[in-house]
Amino acid sequence: MTSSAFEQQQPHLRESMDTLAHRTLAALAQHRMVDTRQLQVMLLPSTRQRLSAALTTLRKEHLVDCITLPRTNRLRAWYLTQAGARATEGWPELRDRPRHPVTGKTVASLIAAHTRAVVDTHLAFATDARARGDDHGPWDWSPETTHHLAEGDLLKADALLHYGAASLQGTRVQLQAFVEVDRATGSSGKLASKLIKYARFYAHTPLPPGRRSAAHQPTTAPTWQRWYPVFPRLLFVLSNAGAASHQHRIEDLQAMATEHPLVARMASRVPLGAAVLPDLEEHGPGAPVWTRLAGPPERWRTHESADRCAWTDL
Repeated sequence: MTSSAFEQQQPHLRESMDTLAHRTLAALAQHRMVDTRQLQVMLLPSTRQRLSAALTTLRKEHLVDCITLPRTNRLRAWYLTQAGARATEGWPELRDRPRHPVTGKTVASLIAAHTRAVVDTHLAFATDARARGDDHGPWDWSPETTHHLAEGDLLKADALLHYGAASLQGTRVQLQAFVEVDRATGSSGKLASKLIKYARFYAHTPLPPGRRSAAHQPTTAPTWQRWYPVFPRLLFVLSNAGAASHQHRIEDLQAMATEHPLVARMASRVPLGAAVLPDLEEHGPGAPVWTRLAGPPERWRTHESADRCAWTDL
């Protein structure tokens, strides 16, 4: 069944592009999975009962489904069914976004923890932006942004952040950042090695047909300029571990940014930072909660919080 044919059978989806049901479906299509608490913060419905009623209706119509999260007092995490995914195809706010719908409860259970941490990171930025009068809403966060590297390799960021802020001169500036959310489920070395992929993307320059090297072509634009006017900042958000583990992971990121030649070259031009998710949620990303990843060792091994900064000041 095509999207238009499906919508003809669901006229309430066409009545208003600003209904809570529409925004709920769009949010689930964009983020793959969002729990009830997150939807409440993201969509700002007038009452919790109104959101609950919308979810109940969408579930009865087989557009969404959910799982009950363990150890959360029966909190539910929601995702689109195949019918829901078809219904949202072609919606303007989802155009050019990667689509990776959840295929069932087993997959939902496997991705729930990481996906919810990524959404919580987005909500920390959105809440802070509202308080500051900046621009960062539900559609300014692009999960699972992917770029192709050489030799068939892929760079897949957990999210690409779009953010509009006022400069010191009072003008509006547009900022972008790649966001990596780490729940300490892998080794610290594996986390640090992600910086190498970003450095490869930063350094990659396309070659004209028949040429084997770009060394003598200084005017050739790097590949990333096809998508970005300025290379996005790179933000690592850490969670699900103790303070000592977070500190060790930050130090390994800093060591990679200092010691790996390709990463160090990128770090000299691209702002890199790391923060802990609970700090973002408590104080906001605009507070001095970020640790710079670039710089000489005598600087980055300082544990004083006074050396931290806002993400916009990295």
